[in-house]
Amino acid sequence: MVEVQSRLSAMAPPVTPFNSQVIRDAFPILGRRVHGKPLVYLDNAASAQKPEAVISAMAQFQRTSYANVHRGLHTLANEATQAFEDARTKVAHFIGAGSAEEIVLTKGATEAINLVAAGISQRLEPGDEILISELEHHANIVPWHMAAQRTGAILKWAPITPDGALDMDKLSALITPRTKMVAISHMSNVLGSVQDVTAIVAMAHAQGALVLLDGCQGVVHQSIDVHAIGADFYVFSGHKMYGPTGIGVLHGTPAALDALPPWQGGGEMIEIVSKERITYNVPPFRFEAGTPAITEAVGLGAAIDWIQSQDQAGLHAHEQALLNYTMEALHGVNGVRLYGTAPGKGAIVAFNVDGAHPHDVAQLLDRSGVAVRAGHHCAQPLMTALGVTATARASFAAYTTFEEVDLFLAALAKARNFLL
Repeated sequence: MVEVQSRLSAMAPPVTPFNSQVIRDAFPILGRRVHGKPLVYLDNAASAQKPEAVISAMAQFQRTSYANVHRGLHTLANEATQAFEDARTKVAHFIGAGSAEEIVLTKGATEAINLVAAGISQRLEPGDEILISELEHHANIVPWHMAAQRTGAILKWAPITPDGALDMDKLSALITPRTKMVAISHMSNVLGSVQDVTAIVAMAHAQGALVLLDGCQGVVHQSIDVHAIGADFYVFSGHKMYGPTGIGVLHGTPAALDALPPWQGGGEMIEIVSKERITYNVPPFRFEAGTPAITEAVGLGAAIDWIQSQDQAGLHAHEQALLNYTMEALHGVNGVRLYGTAPGKGAIVAFNVDGAHPHDVAQLLDRSGVAVRAGHHCAQPLMTALGVTATARASFAAYTTFEEVDLFLAALAKARNFLL
């Protein structure tokens, strides 16, 4: 691991002080106009934009070194394999994993959760319990529903508090010796609330349960150390952290991955195949059947390089300042309702305009060049808990500026006046 870290340190670009304009200049799409207005992109919780460094790295790889990975002996195969495995190593270093062997590269966080759920299902029995929360994205709900339906396990739900945080006391009471899996989002994709995941892991492990954390939002807005957190599984996707779509990450502890059976069959995940029997490869390759997302992995590695070249403390402080500014500006505005006010939340603002459907609000904002998300955000149980069918959502990123927030606030005031 020391050798790997030394090689990564030599590869890593120098860190530059935080400067929002310098960051914006790195993202080509931010220069475009929408309906004649400057683009104000506030849909980052759904998918973030890509810096030129990511775009160029993927294009350059395709131009010069593309081939299928592993097993090949020719130069391009060796170069492609090195680039692919370098990406795995960068991910491990980025999240504080013990080694690259703890990193499974998937098509996305959704596939990562399904992989774990399918494996865990093979040892669930009727009456076993799976605990999730009202905060979850559908990707961390549906696979567990399916697991419960297949096995007779019981799906239990931890509720949220009025300010949109996970109710830790009720969560603790729901974890019993029958609990086999606790699957919780690190940070809500709707409310931005950040969970005390270290405490959750400790509660679950005390009862012998495994823990999976959905880190799709957490990995973007915080510095992650999976070793310190201690979860058995931590998943996230590339496209929310300035990388490409079609690539995601499953981190698993060595013990958790070793105990997990393979999910999909095909090439790469095998050791020996004969007419009589099959033996399987070791993790992480056991879980990477078929040709992987090679170019996308290169893009993910480039995104991590770009993130690590930034002043992380300055970037996170900037996002929090944007969040505080926006929440203060909207607090108490007649006709605007905010959802999710828990202390320490991340840079996501969910809101509604009284008497207006969020889709109408989003379309009016779009006429001003402001892109927000509207709908149930793949979190229908959370919408039920909030007493609504949908919300609008503005979510910030490294390249968001205070000027853009002001444009959003002005566009929202204009939409509100039109709708009310």
